[in-house]
Amino acid sequence: MDVSGGRGQPRPGNDESAEHTGPEAPAPGGTGDAPTAPSAPTPADAKDARPEGPTPDAGAPAPESGTPQDTGAALDHGAPDRGAPAHGRDRAPEHPEPPADRPARAPAGRPEHPDHPFAHSGSGKGQAPQRPEERRRGGLLMGRPFGVPVYVAPSWFLVAILITWVFGGQIDRVLPELGAASYLVSLFFAVAFYASVLVHELAHTLAALRFKLPVRRIQLQFFGGVSEIEKEAETPGREFVLAFVGPLLSLVLAGLFYLGLLAVDPSSVPGVLLAGLMVSNLIVAAFNLLPGLPLDGGRMLRAVVWAITGKPMTGTVAAAWVGRALAVCVLIGLPLLTQSGALGSDAVDNVGMDTVLDALLAAILAAIIWTGAGNSLRMARLREHLPELRARTLTRRAVPVESDTPLSEALRRANAAGARALVVVDADGVPVSLVREAAIVGVPEHRRPWVPVGTLAQDITDGMRVSAELAGEELLDALRATPATEYLVVEETGEIYGVLSAADVERAFVKAMARPS
Repeated sequence: MDVSGGRGQPRPGNDESAEHTGPEAPAPGGTGDAPTAPSAPTPADAKDARPEGPTPDAGAPAPESGTPQDTGAALDHGAPDRGAPAHGRDRAPEHPEPPADRPARAPAGRPEHPDHPFAHSGSGKGQAPQRPEERRRGGLLMGRPFGVPVYVAPSWFLVAILITWVFGGQIDRVLPELGAASYLVSLFFAVAFYASVLVHELAHTLAALRFKLPVRRIQLQFFGGVSEIEKEAETPGREFVLAFVGPLLSLVLAGLFYLGLLAVDPSSVPGVLLAGLMVSNLIVAAFNLLPGLPLDGGRMLRAVVWAITGKPMTGTVAAAWVGRALAVCVLIGLPLLTQSGALGSDAVDNVGMDTVLDALLAAILAAIIWTGAGNSLRMARLREHLPELRARTLTRRAVPVESDTPLSEALRRANAAGARALVVVDADGVPVSLVREAAIVGVPEHRRPWVPVGTLAQDITDGMRVSAELAGEELLDALRATPATEYLVVEETGEIYGVLSAADVERAFVKAMARPS
């Protein structure tokens, strides 16, 4: 984090349709260098192989318990298959009934999700969802130091204009001979200041990479920088180091600018710039060392409490509440200090524009700190519940069918077996593809006897085979590495366990997010 406790990377989890990339847990806000929660899997685009026909409304709610959706694609456990021919009336003569297949094994103890019939779990629009990188980019790509993309958010240009205006006026008072050129000098200062903010964030990034923690990106924005680290530090010692290196580098930069200031005339343009950069980096370091989340000092406090109690959640709670108290102090104290002249300016007896601006700045800073502290608490709660996301418990029972099996017949078999997924197998029973729910919903009932399931299936790639033993972050990482709507879940022996729907993981992810600690 920097200069003023800039927001962290988080986006709160939600239960949007599968058209989106799945819920994102809020990250411990503020420092921006705190780890982000793993994303739910990104549903693959289901447009290309979708048959013609009406598609459901993207905003349609998920079906209630035991109630199939109006699209007619649902399998109502034990109920007559609406897509199956009635007494042979709609059966296609060119598709004789294939031999019966046994359903894939449903191990004991695995819930069959009776509240979610086999139905479309996404938007049904057939348009490609945004990939996480596209949705989270939020700025101009400036480079990839150490392989980590650096983005400049649009809000940075606003603060650059603000710094140029404010600092330019100060330079004009110190060096009136510059005239309008003082604002060019001020613009250079704004760019140089954010370059030092980038150095601060790169310190966090290098420490994270040293500890084998993946870094998604660095973003420069309105109130500083954000380093999005995707995983939690494994020990309190590493957490402390990861947080401390940022303010340490800001202090080092302040010292270097001070040494440069000794070598130039303080009344010259280089002297004014070096003095401004020295002071600004001291402010960045001091502010970030305040002991409250989402600031770096808050993460250091969290690491200390974690080391003492042995419980990372306890450290997060303590540092988050200190952060909230800090937000209240900033909201009330900063305008009072400015108005009293304690920060080096003249005392102000009346309420003017400067007083209003100081109060506005304090309110923005306080809101960022308060929000970041709350995000840190939500992140910690989510990480406590992540182990509950287990592939074995979320997997749906599946029925193996051959590629030329009519969709209506496949749905009838799945209903009869109490299954909620279809796996296309070859003549030897080897799974080759998965039938997508979104594609099934797009087929009208009257056409299902003539549509082979193979035309609605997606080939199984290596990334779409996941182990039934995966759980927590490992499960989410595996699904995020290969975005798809369905995954084949297999035992360690290679035996088919069932099909895992990205929508089921998304729902479980959101429930874990909402569940209290």
